[in-house]
Amino acid sequence: MAKAIRHWIRIKYIKLNSWEYWPMWLVYLPVGIYFIYLAIRARSFFFFSAANPSIETGGMFFESKWNIFGLMPAEYYPATIYIDPSEDMPGIKNKLCLAGIKFPLIAKPDRGERGWNVQKIESLTELTIYKSGMEVGFLIQAYCDHPLEFSIFYYRHPDSEKGRITSVTLKELLSVTGDGQSTIGELVHKNDRAFLQYRRLTYHSKIDFTKILKIGENELLVPYGNHVLGAKFLNYNHIIDDALTGAIDKMSKRIDGFYFGRYDLRCTSIADLKNGKNIAVLEVNGSGAEPSHIYQPGFSFFKAQSVIAMHFRMMYDAALANRKRGARFMSFQSFNETRRLEKVYKRSVNSSRLSLLTSNI
Repeated sequence: MAKAIRHWIRIKYIKLNSWEYWPMWLVYLPVGIYFIYLAIRARSFFFFSAANPSIETGGMFFESKWNIFGLMPAEYYPATIYIDPSEDMPGIKNKLCLAGIKFPLIAKPDRGERGWNVQKIESLTELTIYKSGMEVGFLIQAYCDHPLEFSIFYYRHPDSEKGRITSVTLKELLSVTGDGQSTIGELVHKNDRAFLQYRRLTYHSKIDFTKILKIGENELLVPYGNHVLGAKFLNYNHIIDDALTGAIDKMSKRIDGFYFGRYDLRCTSIADLKNGKNIAVLEVNGSGAEPSHIYQPGFSFFKAQSVIAMHFRMMYDAALANRKRGARFMSFQSFNETRRLEKVYKRSVNSSRLSLLTSNI
């Protein structure tokens, strides 16, 4: 009991002292006043839906990743297939073969955010287990092992020929480095960022917490560049230049109706990224995306509010320009119905996975 209390106190202390761990409603509370102001000017609280007319809800929430990939040239993203919940494993195996996707691979719900139910799958057995816990459509994507993972925020006014990059974030995946004496479990407890993920990591049977790493030996704990799952976000805005802007601009113009959002991608090097080579887009996020460089440890909370406000304004400008071109704002009725469908969707996934877990106890 005492150990559990100490664990809880340490978690609360870490989160209290680093605003990057604060709940989203609290982070957005101050700048939310500005959003309300923009909504009043737009005469709709749902103006965000017109920022990217080709994406459901403008990409604010519950948009289909599969539909977004359908807007992009296949050369920009890893081989990806959609799995309907009614499909059986023989059919899925055939799809994998036709798409050239091999293990390991990435599986994730077609609709979801912040790393929700994303898993790296190592074998057919693991994929079968994942499939049995999914009563909704999901994606299978070829695993990309390019060494660098970035988030790049892009904006282009609909009346402009040239866009701009407003945020570049290098994602440092959660890992620990050996000292020649400590076990992985001990190293996790010494590292605040890893410690916050400890309970989640204990469910990952592939991690041997008793293993002692050699001096300088690195152990990857979470293979996803997701902040919620422990990745460290580093401000890389210093690499923004004409070459990078040109490469992302070229790619973005080939996505019909996309003006405001963030690419999550992997690449072989910064030089290749600027040359538009060896890039694998893992996801494209729309109106609900954040300029993620603000989550670099030590980044000013007040400066982050300013950055978010600036992006709200860009979203507003894109939405109003698209409305003049015929795009429509989401209605209150449509918003409520989409939220309802989102809750049903997530509940069906969570309940089926809980049933799977309890059946294996």
